[in-house]
Amino acid sequence: MANLVRAALVQATWTGDTESMIAKHEEYARQAAAQGAKVIGFQEVFNAPYFCQVQEAEHYRWAEAVPDGPTVRRMRELARETGMVIVVPVFELEQSGFYYNTAAVIDADGSYLGKYRKHHIPQVKGFWEKYYFKPGNVGWPVFDTAVGKVGVYICYDRHFPEGWRALGLAGAQLVYNPSATSRGLSAYLWQLEQPAAAVANEYFIAAINRVGTEEYGDNDFYGTSYFVDPRGQFVGDVASDKEEELIVRDLDFGLIDEVRRQWAFYRDRRPDAYEGLVRP
Repeated sequence: MANLVRAALVQATWTGDTESMIAKHEEYARQAAAQGAKVIGFQEVFNAPYFCQVQEAEHYRWAEAVPDGPTVRRMRELARETGMVIVVPVFELEQSGFYYNTAAVIDADGSYLGKYRKHHIPQVKGFWEKYYFKPGNVGWPVFDTAVGKVGVYICYDRHFPEGWRALGLAGAQLVYNPSATSRGLSAYLWQLEQPAAAVANEYFIAAINRVGTEEYGDNDFYGTSYFVDPRGQFVGDVASDKEEELIVRDLDFGLIDEVRRQWAFYRDRRPDAYEGLVRP
């Protein structure tokens, strides 16, 4: 039997300041709610530029507390207003010297459910993230939300299958993957990795990418955000590679059980044989 969840994501261009960037996403969220969406997610560090194109101490100014900082508080109000679950990726300041690439998850009533901190931190040209972020240390939580079980995996994480699997084992039905990835680096992987992860772990994935170029570098963020189902098929069209866009799609969570019965990947796992995979 169909168990439809109307879900949304936003790929956006950088406006030049935090206030207008947040306001833009609030408007998109209201548009999504007007279309019946019950859950929405934003791109990596959505309220800031992708400052990791450079290594400059001035960019620590984008960091704020989670959940008590101004952006998450504002998103909690937005969730209460719209009745939507919201995935909110921000630059988190835990305490002096402790910074994380984080996504807060807010339930449809505005309650703060918890956070995910990005585990895998790149340090390559145009993506100097180790300068800013500590590796995540809160595991791979799956949140019981008003729409079902929602997880988060952030950008560079997507290249590592272990976290995708941990989210599946914890019962995730929908995983948001907020990202900032550029055309020249790994564009050909973008429509390969997340569909493959959706198949391997038999859940829905919302793959979100920034779009456009920004003032701190020449990374060309190519958008093409999408939802993909547990069979690895896109749900509706993929977004533009040049323009910002709100995507709203109906996800049939009933398909998860159907696929898991048919393909039985979880039944046939062999964790008893995998010990060597985690040896140093």
